[in-house]
Amino acid sequence: MHASLGSTEVFAWRDGWRYGLMGLPLAFVALPLYVMLPNHYALHYGVPLATLGALLLGARLFDALIDPLLGRWCDRLYARASQQVLGWAALAAGALGLGFILLFFPPVQSGPWLLVWAVACLLLTYAGFSAVSILHQSWGALLGGDELQRGRVVAWREGLGLLGVLLASVAPALLGLQATCALFFAALALGWWAWSHAIQPPPRAAATELHTTPAKPGTGLWRPFANPAFRTLLAVFMVNGIASAIPATLILFFLQDRLQATAALQPLFLGSYFLSAALSIALWLKLVAHIGLARTWGLGMLLAIAVFVFASQLGSGDSAAFVLVCALSGVALGTDLALPAALLAGAIAASGDRGQAEGAYFGWWNFATKLNLALAAGVALPLLDWLGYAPGVQDASALQTLTNAYCLLPCALKLLAATLLYTLIIRRTP
Repeated sequence: MHASLGSTEVFAWRDGWRYGLMGLPLAFVALPLYVMLPNHYALHYGVPLATLGALLLGARLFDALIDPLLGRWCDRLYARASQQVLGWAALAAGALGLGFILLFFPPVQSGPWLLVWAVACLLLTYAGFSAVSILHQSWGALLGGDELQRGRVVAWREGLGLLGVLLASVAPALLGLQATCALFFAALALGWWAWSHAIQPPPRAAATELHTTPAKPGTGLWRPFANPAFRTLLAVFMVNGIASAIPATLILFFLQDRLQATAALQPLFLGSYFLSAALSIALWLKLVAHIGLARTWGLGMLLAIAVFVFASQLGSGDSAAFVLVCALSGVALGTDLALPAALLAGAIAASGDRGQAEGAYFGWWNFATKLNLALAAGVALPLLDWLGYAPGVQDASALQTLTNAYCLLPCALKLLAATLLYTLIIRRTP
């Protein structure tokens, strides 16, 4: 078993699937939690939507706020031994699986105790999910390597994660909820087993010897923000992330009211989006070998802008054209999934923090990801309401407002993100 990856070593496919397989159940669980759960509790248990909204908002804020703290805990684990990391990852994965199953099969069916049960299970599930995610991401960053190698590490994790999303999108309809939960638990166990047999990062002492920059003192929660490269990368990541989260928040409204698409077509739209993203990652990595991570990410942003400008011209009955929009925007998504985290791993290594603070960095990184989702809903939905759009309304001005929010607002934010990427990162790179 290799200790770490050097710039000339190849991250082989065997290394890739063993490390990346845990990404499948982690992505698998996200779709039921964020998409199925509200509908499940509203339809089966009669929980009012306003109550569900407040409950989910509180749980998700908790989820985001604990990530930096879990990151520091993760760094302390990596200071000891990888076997301790795997042991705690197994416990966290167990908490995630148990919380997920109990959330969908509560022992109480109504009343305030159902809400108490749901909150407790959500907190357990989110905590387990965040802990496993940060431990897994930090492991990948510690493997090191040049830009292409770091891209491959992240690509395996995110590519298998996209496969998990695809499975989660069809499993409930084909297998039922009980079998879906069993499938998730099996995938979680298999993912941990593969991870335990994956290529290991170097021990802490060996990792610090690889630094080309002297390590900075301090191990505090805010340490990543002392790194200028992290601050600039996080700024680009957040602007780009909000641009991507707004269409994700509004897509069902756009499909139903602007395109007048039937519910039966929704799996086709989502499937083409995620499948295209998964297939595109290998192609983007070939481009990384020629022009680097940052420039390739920038091209992905420009592709997304072009696709959404085209989408803004669609109207009722243009479902076939929207499949093309989903496929091409999925291709652009491939860069968002595989490249920013690889850039982050490089920023950690260049600053002298490799082997010391990966958990802190990824804790804040995951916090930003979840904050993006909250900001997208918190900005886009009230803005639509203020400008006169309501679900089901067919007024021309209201539909144009929806199109502007779904297509053109993300384009403006993507353009800002691409500008920041060029001025703050690409232009300053030797």
